[in-house]
Amino acid sequence: MNKDTLPVKQRGMELLRNPSLNKGSAFTVEERISLGLVGLLPPEVTDLDNQIYRVVLNFHAQRTPLDKYIYLRLLQDRNETLFHAVLMRYLAEMTPIVYTPTVAEAVQHFSRIFRSSRGLHITPENIEHIDQMLSATPARQAAVIVCTDNEGILGIGDQGVGGIAIPIGKLALYVAAGGFHPTSCLPISLDVGTDNDELLADPLYLGSRHRRLADPEYESFIEQFVMAVQRHCPQAVLQWEDLSRHRAFSVLERYRDMVPSFNDDIQGTAAIVHAALLGAVRVLGSSLSEQVICIIGAGAAGVGVASGLISALETAGLTTEQACQRVYTFDSRGLVLADRSDLPEYKRVIAADPVAFEAWDQDPRQMALADVIRRLKPTVLLGLSGTPGTVAQELVEAMTSWCERPIIFPLSNPSDKVEAHPHDVVKWSDGRAIVATGSPFELLRYGARTIEFSQVNNVYVFPGIGAGAHLCGAKQVTDRMLVAAAQAVHDALSPQQLDAEHVLPPLDQLRPVAVKVAAAVIRAAHADGVATTPLPDALEAHIARWQYVPRYRPYVPA
Repeated sequence: MNKDTLPVKQRGMELLRNPSLNKGSAFTVEERISLGLVGLLPPEVTDLDNQIYRVVLNFHAQRTPLDKYIYLRLLQDRNETLFHAVLMRYLAEMTPIVYTPTVAEAVQHFSRIFRSSRGLHITPENIEHIDQMLSATPARQAAVIVCTDNEGILGIGDQGVGGIAIPIGKLALYVAAGGFHPTSCLPISLDVGTDNDELLADPLYLGSRHRRLADPEYESFIEQFVMAVQRHCPQAVLQWEDLSRHRAFSVLERYRDMVPSFNDDIQGTAAIVHAALLGAVRVLGSSLSEQVICIIGAGAAGVGVASGLISALETAGLTTEQACQRVYTFDSRGLVLADRSDLPEYKRVIAADPVAFEAWDQDPRQMALADVIRRLKPTVLLGLSGTPGTVAQELVEAMTSWCERPIIFPLSNPSDKVEAHPHDVVKWSDGRAIVATGSPFELLRYGARTIEFSQVNNVYVFPGIGAGAHLCGAKQVTDRMLVAAAQAVHDALSPQQLDAEHVLPPLDQLRPVAVKVAAAVIRAAHADGVATTPLPDALEAHIARWQYVPRYRPYVPA
């Protein structure tokens, strides 16, 4: 028997209903006879390319982005090989459908559009069976787990059971970009209830129909979950996703040394913003250490970005004090200062020293956001607030008065939460601003220029971080590994892309970018002493050989 041949136990409809094994019309005549499929499929035998062509025709026939999302999810639950082959071939076009911004709509309508289940739903009512759940296939095969407690979904908050769509979407990109095998990816919803009254009152709601667990019970629940992952999935990298800001930091810090884990909203966002800023300052012929950065929004992403940029500035040679004097963060109450009596613990690490403002003729606590920013005179403005209109015309125009080419990134997603439309930012700055966004936006024709906005999307970093950590058997995901990921994304920019003022590589290059990120992460893990496997020769080639490529293997009866 050819070593590529796969013995299968399933027969007939059982085989056709197994998405990991189903080939649909691509089953050969011999396979149809030997596996009990005669008469169960149309007679024409097609290949994978023909199937992809049919899928893309039907995909384009769907009326709305949500319809396209539903179509692709149905395909994923019917034929995983075909789904991933389509996604890889049309990655730039389909990423906004399987992930942001369309996935936000899928989350909100999850209970209404529900067709079939994928992943694990762990609840307070079934947590006692956690060992049974994680010791069964497919959990015991997991190389990467993405889990959410559904409370801090994108910019739309507590979405209850619908949050599972986020891990499903992210893991599709772990496969397409990172190269993980689909059977090694496990999406998990930690459904601890919801405080969303609309969901609790919805007769179609499929989640745990009660209020969220309070902190003591929540902490015990998370502890049971992590300990079970440690027992049953010791080889898996755990990605925390869309936890609320008041829990995300404490969960990350408690468990990051116990299991190889990272929080994509905090650390992944910091890494990709770092990479995009490296691209922007390189376009300008400047350096990161010369910038003054203002961040509007101090949730998990905003604080994570601020902390990550302070670390990056320290790596660039600044002292901690100097770095902190170049990064300022604003929340709903204004500039985040260290002397606030009720300042949450997670904000203290990025809070500004009030002593630095004693010479001002006005207390920054009493000043409007725009006035404080005018005094600070930033060269970089990052929007991470999820509040439309926060980056106003007057702010953009003011920045151009002290900065020839300001860097302005309205980063919130989905797109209806963005702080300013990128087209407006370009126009308000007379075409001088370097603009990138968190969600995809259409091209802008401005004068003789056609401006394409780089999408500052975590998908550039998390697949490679996960792949690198898994392949080297990392005991933890360190800060050095995250900084290395950012630098690797930046290093993937070509001279032609920089000439076009792109701050990140194109989305259709995600897989080769992920190889570079994974290699950088592995080297950093070895430098930090957390890798448990030897450093391979020809590292990038080693990673590329490991990556999954969707194809149909020949089957024989087991």
